[in-house]
Amino acid sequence: MGLDRTIVIGGEAGQGIQTVGQLLAAACHGAGFEVLAVNDFESRIRGGHSSISLRVADRPVAAPCRRIDLLVALDARSEAVHRPDLAEGGMVLADSAAGLDESRALSFSFDQMARDAGGKILANTVAAGACLGLLGAPEDHCRKIVRQQFEAKGDEVVTRNLAAFAAGYAATREERFKGRIQAGWDLAPRRRLMEGNLSVALGAVAADCRVGAFYPMSPATGIMAHLASLSGRYPLVVEQAEDEIAAANMVVGASFAGVRAMTATSGGGFCLMTEALGVAAITETPIVVVNAMRPGPATGLPTRTAQADLNFVIHAGQDEFPRFVFAPANPAQAFETMIRAFDLSERFQVPAIVLVDQFFNDSLFTVADFPKPPEVVRYVIGDADMVDPAAYRRFAVTADGVSPRALPCRGKALVVAASDDHREDGHLSETIEDRRKMVAKRFAKLPDMEAAMRPPEVLHPDADLLLVTWGSSRGAVREAVESLRGEGRSVGAVHFCDLWPLPAVHVAELLGSRPFVTVEQNFSGQLGRLLRAQTGLAPGGSITRTDGRPFFAEEIVAGIEKNEMT
Repeated sequence: MGLDRTIVIGGEAGQGIQTVGQLLAAACHGAGFEVLAVNDFESRIRGGHSSISLRVADRPVAAPCRRIDLLVALDARSEAVHRPDLAEGGMVLADSAAGLDESRALSFSFDQMARDAGGKILANTVAAGACLGLLGAPEDHCRKIVRQQFEAKGDEVVTRNLAAFAAGYAATREERFKGRIQAGWDLAPRRRLMEGNLSVALGAVAADCRVGAFYPMSPATGIMAHLASLSGRYPLVVEQAEDEIAAANMVVGASFAGVRAMTATSGGGFCLMTEALGVAAITETPIVVVNAMRPGPATGLPTRTAQADLNFVIHAGQDEFPRFVFAPANPAQAFETMIRAFDLSERFQVPAIVLVDQFFNDSLFTVADFPKPPEVVRYVIGDADMVDPAAYRRFAVTADGVSPRALPCRGKALVVAASDDHREDGHLSETIEDRRKMVAKRFAKLPDMEAAMRPPEVLHPDADLLLVTWGSSRGAVREAVESLRGEGRSVGAVHFCDLWPLPAVHVAELLGSRPFVTVEQNFSGQLGRLLRAQTGLAPGGSITRTDGRPFFAEEIVAGIEKNEMT
């Protein structure tokens, strides 16, 4: 087995845990290692317990590991919470203020070392230096990383942080640590280090999104913050609305006027957006909505992760109307999915919903450069494409349900639309004939929409048992499959990114009569129920997690073994 280390930094909110994690992630990534950094924090500004899990490997990793090689405990609670997961030969590096005795931890006074370097606020940089010293990171390389991390704050801040790093590094560099990384510090990053939420924003920009409207709601706020940061470089307007209702209506209005538009929220905000979703549906206005899932109901756990909104987004809104639902697994897939979501939404004139989650949004991944996006195709028409603009009908009945879409105030054609049901020309109508005609027209899109959906990704398709999952759980499932196969078990994996309309034909061909188990972060096994409803194929069991934390591959393996599914 190659290099695979997990470092956990734990403490209270306000102790600068993220700074330690960011420095370690940047140093390891800058040396060419693969990195996954997962935030676990409470919804409070001070106190409580928070941690960052940093997995460093010589191969790509997409899921956290339960086994901890190095625990950096900035308080006593962190040691108590995480020690049960400490690996054999693992070490606890603690702030002496935590009060742990020498038999339990290697302790230093980070606070005093920080004061000597220039101020108590530097304690997190001292801790980062001590951790990097234990790991065996080259000092010159680490100093370069520290400088890069703080250079935007000025020379004085850089100087003090370099001194704090040096103090921590010198204190531990000679300590014996079984988890020291002896080789591989080639100082050549192979891939980029990126937050999941940034990949979503970049995908939107690549899709030619011109308007983003939102109301802040964790864990979606980072997506819109990144989008706003890109607005100075691209023809893009990002607006913070007074609430989620206003944000969704702004997006519908912007799209109706002719630009590609999106919003991002979490489940509670999506609840408020469902009326606007219906307006987009009945006016056949393309919009993209990102739902960054977190546990609920109501406020639930605002800073934790979940996959429990699948049923909700498929059926959200009164009455029935077609929509797309996607759930990318990783930053590369999220980038591509956002481009596809905008394209398919506009092509079929329906809403597109992209499901991500807190684990995906707030984690750092190492990723390859994204491919050059395809040329943007706009599915709108002008007067030159019409035989008679005066006879234009916005909701003309067509064989595939998609009507020619002209934009208001862009020519001679009159575009009429409202939230009421209507005739083909857009004017309100309550006749039986028009109602039936418009319902049938909207649902006539479904066959081509389903044909546009991609089949699920399959790993080891000839296996005797398949683990079926969706969204960000892909990484843990694939790792569990390889672990089980290493034990001689015939196990494969199936991952869904395109969820609705469900590519039922592909699913039936793939699963057939073969046994499968669903792995998802919800209580009821929502994907399993969806598969059964749409194909008649029922899973033989489910492995679920509902505590707001992402899956470990180890617990999926344990779930398979406990139920003797292979």
